[in-house]
Amino acid sequence: MNGAPAFRSLAGHRDWDDAADQQLVCKQVQQITSDVATFVLEPAEPRLFRHDPGQHLVVAVEIDGREIERCYTISSPPTRPHLVAITVKRVPGGPVSNWLHDHMTPGAVLRARGPLGEFSMVRHPADKYLFLSGGSGVTPLMSMTRTLHDLASPVDVVFAHSARTPDDIVFRQELAFLAATSERIRVSHICEADGPTERWDGHRGRLTTDVLRQIAPDFLDREAFVCGPAGYMKAVRLMLAEAGFPMDHYHQESFTITPPEPVRAVPGVDESFSVELARSGLTIECAAGTSVLDAAARSGISLPSSCGQGMCGTCKATLLKGSVDMQHNGGIRPRDRAEQKILLCCSKPLEDLVIDA
Repeated sequence: MNGAPAFRSLAGHRDWDDAADQQLVCKQVQQITSDVATFVLEPAEPRLFRHDPGQHLVVAVEIDGREIERCYTISSPPTRPHLVAITVKRVPGGPVSNWLHDHMTPGAVLRARGPLGEFSMVRHPADKYLFLSGGSGVTPLMSMTRTLHDLASPVDVVFAHSARTPDDIVFRQELAFLAATSERIRVSHICEADGPTERWDGHRGRLTTDVLRQIAPDFLDREAFVCGPAGYMKAVRLMLAEAGFPMDHYHQESFTITPPEPVRAVPGVDESFSVELARSGLTIECAAGTSVLDAAARSGISLPSSCGQGMCGTCKATLLKGSVDMQHNGGIRPRDRAEQKILLCCSKPLEDLVIDA
């Protein structure tokens, strides 16, 4: 028979190099909801993609002559290493999410780096898990659930997902299949309102302690993984803490920067430096031991950022003058550092700075 083989042999495949940019070719686009799509990607060269369920990629696209990077969680499981998938919600005004939805079609090429991140069940083995997600925060927990299902794991999982309407439930049909074909995976959804095509008869409103007790009476005994919008995670964390949940068994993931806490004076440390933002012509003060990103936020200046942990590279900028202490987590490449680029979220000034931002 002619045509492409149905299965690509593993022979001769190298592993993915997570330290460098890699070329990924779009193989398929799956429309999950009206504003959420999964992009199924394959390494341009024969490679096996290895990652821990819950990790993310740093995706780089060029828009209007400018390179922009964003973090996207890997929604596919590591048990299927030939392909990797990211599931992206179209965000109003979001340059990268809209570019992906509008331009990423089969055959298109994407640059990515990773996998990165510590948000994974493999780092917190347990007999029972509680997965709580809101909106597109479902993606890392979907990767974990797919992994456990693929491996026929004896681990017990309760997965509770919150959505605006039933039409907005991401992976609804697949989650129903996973629950129907595994005695150890239970899935529940909580919707705030009816959808345009369906009246919702399940749990309604927001996730509360009472609803959680109905879904998982033993939730206090589980290892909890939580992902979603900042407001959702703040509410869930507070709810669990007030219910007596052991917070050393609580784990959350977010690429949203929360407003920084007010600076507290440190005895004997009152030094600060000026930071000139060359593009805007603004100059701010940055206290010793404070990141440039935090100092800008406290001055009411919004700079591009995403993870806030030195992982994604979104806040990368060129240092034109001065020096910084930069303790990152893999979000910047050696060649970028050689070109005097820094990550604003984890760069603390050692002297006055001028930055191309």
